Amino acid sequence: MRLDWIEDILAVLDNGSLARAAEKRFLTQSAFTRRVRMIEDSIGATLFDRSRKPVALMPGVKALEPEMRRLSMQLRRLKHDLKQTTDPLSSVVSIACQHALTTTLSSKIVGALTAGDRTVRMRSGNRDECLIQLFSGEADIAITYQIPGERTPILAQAFEAHDLGADRLIPVCIPDLEDSTHNGEIPAIGYPSDVFLGQVFDRTIVPRLSNKVVLSPRAETALTLAMIQLVLDGIGVAWLPQSLILDHLAQKRLIKPSLNLPEQELEIKMIRLAEGQSPQNDAIWSLLSNDVLKRKTL
Repeated sequence: MRLDWIEDILAVLDNGSLARAAEKRFLTQSAFTRRVRMIEDSIGATLFDRSRKPVALMPGVKALEPEMRRLSMQLRRLKHDLKQTTDPLSSVVSIACQHALTTTLSSKIVGALTAGDRTVRMRSGNRDECLIQLFSGEADIAITYQIPGERTPILAQAFEAHDLGADRLIPVCIPDLEDSTHNGEIPAIGYPSDVFLGQVFDRTIVPRLSNKVVLSPRAETALTLAMIQLVLDGIGVAWLPQSLILDHLAQKRLIKPSLNLPEQELEIKMIRLAEGQSPQNDAIWSLLSNDVLKRKTL
């Protein structure tokens, strides 16, 4: 069983159709359909129920999902370890970084690691995606936000974490929009509820809003850089990591509304697997831990 076959099958399971799975796997639908038939022919079994629209996995195949995910992670980890074993002095360092932190920290990471003649591969994603890449071996280190006091999700005991400082999720808008928020109805730009900052907003910001404040949704995006542009264009108020908008605040392009809206502190954590680290990964971890990426509380 090949790793790419397992990932093709899981792509259909995760995305609900061959068309969406093909897009996720960066293939045309016709090419992905041919590959699916090749997998079935090679295994000698029917994996997909073509009587349904959209095409779905057979119930027996779907029941093997946990086993396929386990194998996928193990094979990815083995592939990663083999690469490091065969060329330990010039291996690629993979860093999975939460979207907003990629913008503010990537240059420091690359600068610190390439000074030792390493190649750095930066991977950007939502927090859960970063941790899954870490666990599967696609990334050596993950850098993510965390709510203070929150335990790291996904098998917390399997990870080692190091504190890199703090950030704050704060409400901002353009100065011209300030007057329109005084009546308590706030045009808002939000995050989807299935991304980390959306979950932070729902859990820590919304419950602390005054009952005199009403959020009127104007737009939604998971990308913080896109959200910054929406705020600058006067679409509404958004809660953004302060580290991303320091220049905009200093130049008064963005301001905090005067409604005393709630804010939320965020911790910045560097995370890796707790066991099975190579000497090279230990050296990288030590280098990045020694104040190279340390941020003061904003």
